[in-house]
Amino acid sequence: MAELVIKSTKILQNVEKLNHLFEKHCVQWTLVVKILSGHKEFLRQLLFNPIVKKIHSVGDSRISGLKTIKEINPEIVTMYIKPPAMDTIKSIVAYADISLNSSFRTIEALNAEAKKQGKRHRVIIMIELGELREGILREKVVEFYTRVFQLENIDIEGIGTNLGCMYGVQPTYDKLLQMSLYKQLLEAKFNTKLPLISGGSSITLPLIGKSAMPKNVNHIRIGESAFMGTSPFDNKKFRDLTTDTFEYRSNIIELELKETTPDGIITEGNIGHTSDTDHLKYDKSYRAIVDFGLLDVDIHELAPKDKEIRFAGTTSDMSVYDLGPATTQKCKYKVGDKLIFTPSYMAVARLMNSKYIDKRLS
Repeated sequence: MAELVIKSTKILQNVEKLNHLFEKHCVQWTLVVKILSGHKEFLRQLLFNPIVKKIHSVGDSRISGLKTIKEINPEIVTMYIKPPAMDTIKSIVAYADISLNSSFRTIEALNAEAKKQGKRHRVIIMIELGELREGILREKVVEFYTRVFQLENIDIEGIGTNLGCMYGVQPTYDKLLQMSLYKQLLEAKFNTKLPLISGGSSITLPLIGKSAMPKNVNHIRIGESAFMGTSPFDNKKFRDLTTDTFEYRSNIIELELKETTPDGIITEGNIGHTSDTDHLKYDKSYRAIVDFGLLDVDIHELAPKDKEIRFAGTTSDMSVYDLGPATTQKCKYKVGDKLIFTPSYMAVARLMNSKYIDKRLS
């Protein structure tokens, strides 16, 4: 079975480096672990690591993930990082200490459920700043907060925004400054303190410690940079973080010298995805079939470590890679060998979620 190798020590080093950066600039942060799909073995390592005690909270977009976190270490402050669905309210209050919200009806339901469970639930109210995903409209901010402040079992943790996740709107000084101004307005109008301005996700990370980050923005939600060592701002390695954190290993189950183009009438009924063979300068090549397919991962999110191999095609549960043209030399691979890939963030997320892929800590 194909296997995803999780280099846990390197990931924990990334978490430590990020925490040092945030402490230096007086920024709190939420470690977003949705990429792990509730993987208990690694979560145990992570949640009992001393560095996690210095982190504001641990976040996930799945309730099952938050439940697993609370089962492993009930002391961890948890955050549900998307607006809750109405039929999940009971579980949100049970397993999430904080949730991100943009609907008053939802917050009202959270308030009622928190009262039933004898709890106070904390919310970060999201504001729309152009990404057109979650967030209340800016002209409705004061009215919205007026209503939320009247709910007895709700504590407002702060205001937040999401940028860069859907349309790729960049977090800029002007965008984030709006959050700072809203905080000042709300604190003055309601004579209260809002602890956090949550300024986004890993895409905001390169602004930390620079003039492009308004001083009042004091919280950030980080997943990709901690686990992959990169920033989605430019898809490059961030500072001294480690990018060698995951490795995907597949098994060669067939290896034959075959034609590079199919033979027969090509129909529209195929279910596979193939690469263009017109650019190939050879008629035959060594072709390896490996044990994963479309159900497991998007092959375009995998980079072969052997730069000489090329993607040829994939179906639901098998993929084919071109290992190079036929020569007088013997192919360097054989059935039973591994083809090894560097997966992207989205590839890791899908592979962690697949019950057909083995996961191993190293």
